[in-house]
This record gives sequence, C-alpha cells and structure tokens, in this order.
Amino acid sequence: MSETTLAPTLAEDLLLVLFDPRTESIHSEGSPLFHVLAGAVLTELALSGAVDIDRKTTLRGRQVRVTSSAAPTDELLLGTWQRVERKPTDAYSLVLEIGPALRSLTLDRLVARGALLREKTTTLGFIPGTRLRLAEGAGGAGRRGELVASLRSVLAEGAEPSVRTAALAALVSASGALPAMHRDIPWSGDVYTRGRELQQGKWGARIAGDAIAVAAAAMLSTALFVTVGLPGLRDD
Repeated sequence: MSETTLAPTLAEDLLLVLFDPRTESIHSEGSPLFHVLAGAVLTELALSGAVDIDRKTTLRGRQVRVTSSAAPTDELLLGTWQRVERKPTDAYSLVLEIGPALRSLTLDRLVARGALLREKTTTLGFIPGTRLRLAEGAGGAGRRGELVASLRSVLAEGAEPSVRTAALAALVSASGALPAMHRDIPWSGDVYTRGRELQQGKWGARIAGDAIAVAAAAMLSTALFVTVGLPGLRDD
C-alpha cells in the first residue's frame, strides 16, 4: 500500500498547520519543531495502542515501551516503534533522538501527498534553492483550513475536542507557535490558558476516562515542551 493512501498522520497534520501559506515558512523552526514532531509520532503511537507511556515520571523519566499490538504499517511511525522495540527508553530521550530526522521525512510525505508543493528557485540568478507552497484543493489548502477551523473552535471558542483534535491542539500549543498564528487563531490569554490545559491532559470529561489518551497527554506535559506565553503570563 502506498504511504500516501494511508490517512494523514498526526505529525503531517501538525506540520501542515504550522506551515504559514502567507510567508511560505514553517512556524517554530529548529528545536521546538523537532520536539513537537517527535511528540506527534509518540502521541499517535500511544493513541493507537502500539506503545505504552508511563503515566507518572520516575527517576528514569516517563518510560516508553511497545505493547503486544502489531507494528504500525505507516513508515513514518514504524521507525520509532522499531527503535522502542529494540530498547525501551524514556520519552524525553526518545524525543531528542528521533526529532531531528522527522522534519524532512514529514515534509517529503506532505509533498508526496500533494498537500505542499516544492519548487526550485534561484537567488541572484544562479544560487539554487527550493520554496514550499501550499497546494490548492482538498489535500492542501482545504485540509489545512479544516484543521485550523477545528483548532480555533477548541482553543478560542471553548468547544470540547475529539481525542485527535485535543492532541493536535496540545502539540501546536507546545510548539510555541500560537502567538504567530493569530491570523488563523486569534491570540489571547484564554487561548494561551486553553492550550496549556490541553498540554496538561485536560481534554474534557468525554476523554478523561481514556487511559491511552491520558498516557499521551502525560508525555505532552513534560518539561521538554515549552510554550511561549503572553507578556505577564506565567505557569502556576
């Protein structure tokens, strides 16, 4: 089965949301992006039941181990699953290990799907480069629009999220990109607070009893994920 016939992964949706079609750049480039892409992969593996993440932090951190479930079929998830199968480790170390490679892998997947277009460019007439552009149609601008609308509903309007939307909103919050995304999701103290709540696993009564979702949220609440706040706001 072609990878592009599978449903988009959480990492793909996260990167698509973080891509700014106005500037043709990606929010939170660098370490924050590496961290949240790794967090998206781990969260998806946890939500599917492929890995288990400790609910509580120990001296060794939140340990991640594979479960008895079958290996994921999606290559974007399989590499991390195989790494954990070889040797269980803590979520903090795993995020630092797998994060740097995920940017290019996830971008390649979005380009292969036709969600993003990668075009060759030249600077000063002879220096080669590339640019990314959001594709028109359902898989590109259409999907990004749907994802942003669902995030805006949850973060700015207080709607109760689905498990997947709660995870995506928590990851976007963790990336620190929300202030820069104010044209898509109006930035405010309430949006900051709601994003932090989602990072901490406060996903609503409907999801509260889902042990797998709780494990995923526990990973997102680690100190590895730092949110940029409004001036004067602080985490208590």
